Amino acid sequence: MSEDTDEPGADGEDLESLLAAVKDTRGVDLTGYKRTTLRRRVLRRMNMIGIDGDFTRYRERLREQPQELNALFDSLFINVTSFFRDGEAWSYLATEILPDLIARRAGGPIRVWSAGCASGQEPFSLAMLLAEQLGLDEYNRRVKIYATDWDEAALQQARRARYPSELEGVPQSLKLKYFQYDDGEAVLHNGLRRAVIFGQHDLMADAPISRVDLLLCRNTLMYFNPDAQALILDRLHFALADDGVLFLGRAEMLLTHTAAFAPIELKHRLFSKAGGRRRDLRPLPPQAPRRREEEIARAARLREAALEASPVAQIVLDSQQRVAVINHQATRMFALGPPDIGRPLQDLELSYRPIDVRSMLDEALSERSSVVRKSIEYRPAGRDVQYLDISVTPAFRDGSVIAITLTFAEVTHHHELQEKLQRFSENLETAYEELQSANEELETTNEELQSANEELETTNEELQAANEEMETVNEELRSTNEELQATNDRLRRQELELGHSNVFLNAILATLKVGITVVGSDLKVRVWNELAADLWGMRGDEVIGRAFGELDIGLPVRALIGPIRDCLDGSSGASREMLVDAINRRGRKLACRVLLAPLTKEAGIGPGVCILMEDASARAEGNAGEASR
Repeated sequence: MSEDTDEPGADGEDLESLLAAVKDTRGVDLTGYKRTTLRRRVLRRMNMIGIDGDFTRYRERLREQPQELNALFDSLFINVTSFFRDGEAWSYLATEILPDLIARRAGGPIRVWSAGCASGQEPFSLAMLLAEQLGLDEYNRRVKIYATDWDEAALQQARRARYPSELEGVPQSLKLKYFQYDDGEAVLHNGLRRAVIFGQHDLMADAPISRVDLLLCRNTLMYFNPDAQALILDRLHFALADDGVLFLGRAEMLLTHTAAFAPIELKHRLFSKAGGRRRDLRPLPPQAPRRREEEIARAARLREAALEASPVAQIVLDSQQRVAVINHQATRMFALGPPDIGRPLQDLELSYRPIDVRSMLDEALSERSSVVRKSIEYRPAGRDVQYLDISVTPAFRDGSVIAITLTFAEVTHHHELQEKLQRFSENLETAYEELQSANEELETTNEELQSANEELETTNEELQAANEEMETVNEELRSTNEELQATNDRLRRQELELGHSNVFLNAILATLKVGITVVGSDLKVRVWNELAADLWGMRGDEVIGRAFGELDIGLPVRALIGPIRDCLDGSSGASREMLVDAINRRGRKLACRVLLAPLTKEAGIGPGVCILMEDASARAEGNAGEASR
């Protein structure tokens, strides 16, 4: 059954009113998200701040305290991601999809879009696979990975490329090759990070990135309702190149868009774009009258002369980002010449020095407008330091880029004047402050002289008081020593009592003839007795602290998660008993009787659940033996 049903009644109307207020306040449209998911997470946040179920009161809280919106967004958008999540799907991608994609591109650029990238583990996982197959140099030359997400906080974390040192899911060989360790964190190799571009993007509102060879949108669509999913999938279809590949998560099926995408490997959620590029069958417009050759040649000479005479270094690229024109100033500044005409920009040193021009170019094409960087330091070999204003300006015709102009305006003199002006202003301000402080010092000198006499008079009184204080301090120190001694005695007694209690509890657990485990409210194992270890083959030190639902034992633990949660929130009564099929550590099938008993805060040991596990088959055989005797 679909989870995205509308909330009926006044409760649902209040939720819709809250969503409308969020949209009006921050411009964030949440109407495309599944209502049950939104309602559950909003209620969770309301309960945390003591507003139980009253959407109207919470809407007033958002109006009075705008910072509460940030906390609400943190509750709504829970970023669950990891490196190489669903390892079999990533293995299939590495062995079956990427080699074919690289071969089809035949040395050309490879464009990748990771939509809903969260804190960056997904695009960096793909970056490692591509670098392994291409080599790091070829990877940086050919690959661009656009990683987008709505959550700016997650993007800021992704841009740092720093993760906990465990790096769960990353093979050891990739850890050693692509990560360095700094202050207890794993830092991604800068050569791998350079090709990944992070940006904020709303899948429902913003235009998609186009001409993408591989599009990753994993476990993102499941948070949207069917109408929003249809809109997003249409955008993803537009973004893919004709032979591009769509990589979805395990929870997404595309059952309603079989006409738009064809499965490559349904088990691993890999799809191709259905249908090729549509041909434009409109007739060509009539050819314009030819201009006279003399006028054309004259205009060309004028443009060339104006470009050469320009005091600003200029380089013009064609639509394939190859060098088409270099003026005299650019030739002098960057040591370029006629042999460089026709070379790709990425092969030139100026593509990354004095600044990464390629990222500016990508930004200009994405924004369809000029991109400027001011006062960039440039250190040419054998010359003094220069400062440049660098701009990238694309030119479009009929919606397609036809040329890109790079300009490098030297502003060294202007930069030096600005620095001198800044230093002069700072010196002037310092001199004014010193003059002002001198006047203040003269005024205070008289006051200090007057107060000196008063201080001499009070010195005798202070000395007398000091003697009295010293006597008081000695008495307090003696009292403190006595209190510390009493505290130490009390702590020793408490340690002895706690040791006796632990021994007593362990003895009780060891004598019980059933397997016992206790999980906390976070579903992590707190207690695991010896019979549970004997029954399932895992020692206490192997399971304590781990999530109960992740234990790889013969007991169907995932089927118990729902009843355990019911037991925690009290929806199933005081306790619950069930009989499940299981396999013990010796591989023998058995019927396991499971008893769930809640541990409440009122009992002083909660919240949590005590799980009793007994081999019902063995018990039945024992009863049958007793009856036969």
